[in-house]
Amino acid sequence: MVRRQAAAASQETGERRVVPNFSLEKEFQARYGSDVLVIGLDEAGRGPWAGPVVAGAAWLDPERCPAALRRGLDDSKRLRPARRNELLEMLEDCATRGIAALGLGEAGVAEIDDANILQASLRAMARAAADLESRSGRVPQAALIDGNRLPELPCPAEAVIGGDGLSLSIAAASILAKVTRDRRMAALARAHPGYGWERNQGYGTAEHREALARLGVTPHHRRSFRPVREALDFR
Repeated sequence: MVRRQAAAASQETGERRVVPNFSLEKEFQARYGSDVLVIGLDEAGRGPWAGPVVAGAAWLDPERCPAALRRGLDDSKRLRPARRNELLEMLEDCATRGIAALGLGEAGVAEIDDANILQASLRAMARAAADLESRSGRVPQAALIDGNRLPELPCPAEAVIGGDGLSLSIAAASILAKVTRDRRMAALARAHPGYGWERNQGYGTAEHREALARLGVTPHHRRSFRPVREALDFR
């Protein structure tokens, strides 16, 4: 498990803080070989009361990664939604040109309730890594994972606390996971209006809590989460 601290200027906020770079990827390559393919993994949606947990996997070619993408990538939570969408478009363009590779994994509500949210998140990350390989033909040989727990992977891996703000690969995975999940929740909001999922993405806002009491529990709610369970018991 890795912790890092460094100071650099943030374009989004102007504050002095850590910004993502390829240092952690290069550390892996120093250990295992300069041609080792290092991916980043991150998830979105551990905390919400509804919807799937979605994981992203990303590989970026350090030699050909566009400067605009390097400067823009960051922890998805630090970026505005429009900026996240722009960066995902850039990542997808890089993937079509072979200078990036992307993968997605997901665990639905039934699996979250059955296994618990942590295990479901780890499974989603493992699926994202496999999807990256399936889509691109590039085999992950090492992985950097945001957080403090490791999914089961067929390659060396390292957990990095706050990794989405340190590693460009993890930051890319963070944006892929976040934008994809937000779009999933917006689609579910159209099928289940009233809960505000297009705004709260299934998180436990006052709007969501009130809708649970008024409209009840949907098939997309996580019944293992206490507020949902309490809403079921009340009804």
